[in-house]
Amino acid sequence: MALVRFDVTGIGNAIVDVLSHADDGFLVENDIAKGGMTLIDAARAEALYQRMGPGIEVSGGSAGNTMAGIAALGGRGAYIGKVRNDLLGKVFAHDLRAAGVHFETRPAEEGPPTARCLILVTPDAQRSMNTFLGACVELGPEDIDAELIAASRVTYLEGYLWDPPRAKQAFVKAASLAHEAGREVALSLSDSFCVERHREEFLALVGSHIDILFANEHEVMALYRTADFAEALSAAQAHCKVAVLTRGAKGSVVAAGGVVHELAAEPLARLVDTTGAGDLFAAGFLHGYTQDRPLPACGRIGAIAAAEVISHFGARPEADLAELVRGSGLD
Repeated sequence: MALVRFDVTGIGNAIVDVLSHADDGFLVENDIAKGGMTLIDAARAEALYQRMGPGIEVSGGSAGNTMAGIAALGGRGAYIGKVRNDLLGKVFAHDLRAAGVHFETRPAEEGPPTARCLILVTPDAQRSMNTFLGACVELGPEDIDAELIAASRVTYLEGYLWDPPRAKQAFVKAASLAHEAGREVALSLSDSFCVERHREEFLALVGSHIDILFANEHEVMALYRTADFAEALSAAQAHCKVAVLTRGAKGSVVAAGGVVHELAAEPLARLVDTTGAGDLFAAGFLHGYTQDRPLPACGRIGAIAAAEVISHFGARPEADLAELVRGSGLD
């Protein structure tokens, strides 16, 4: 078996986020689906960007945020994602490497520009994402580094990346390589709309390749076509080794081997922006998991990381996550 060099390697859409405040009226006027992620083309991205108010730009992407969170917790993370060799591509790569994440995917020299996600945050802290995938659609099996996957305890797949056709081949290749090396594979369902688009394919992927499933309650119920959370939880347990399901203010549920752990949410001083909550929960859980922590402790670390990121604008941690975990009594 290859030597473990990384705790987790994430594979996802390499995206630069543009975040701006907006009210519900703006969403209605611009036909934006509240609280979810909508794929848009280049023309729509340009038009919406022109209508948005003042914003901030920060490297994002769901799996990229997760890997930044793992690094912030002191973990060893790597990332595979496609950018263009343009200004935003260089910004994305710099930000991820500066966060302590190994990122060596070769950028595209031609084709669509680096992806961007236009995120409107409403006063209730909900985020509505409008994503132009750009260069992300160029990610393919040839970008999967077999040695990197074999050297990672867990390979983490971002459900959003299932949209580009060739990325599906990359996912299956990465999952197969991980299992051949005796490693584990995790998947985030990412978004209910994403699940609706690819339900049957996701069911096949979970049933054949996934050891650890991350989802919120709406996503997992959409996957199994039920309005009953307990029924969805039971189905998830039957399909994968560990099911990690978040429920917002109601906390989370972690199930494995027929044992279900119900965990409370962390106390929250203020709710500012829910962008990145699931990404950072996954970061905390996977950090604990790859350090062989008990599953309830993994869930607690996830909740701590998620609570930090939703207390401020943006999807990457600002506080010292490792110190927050130490201060919680877990260390």
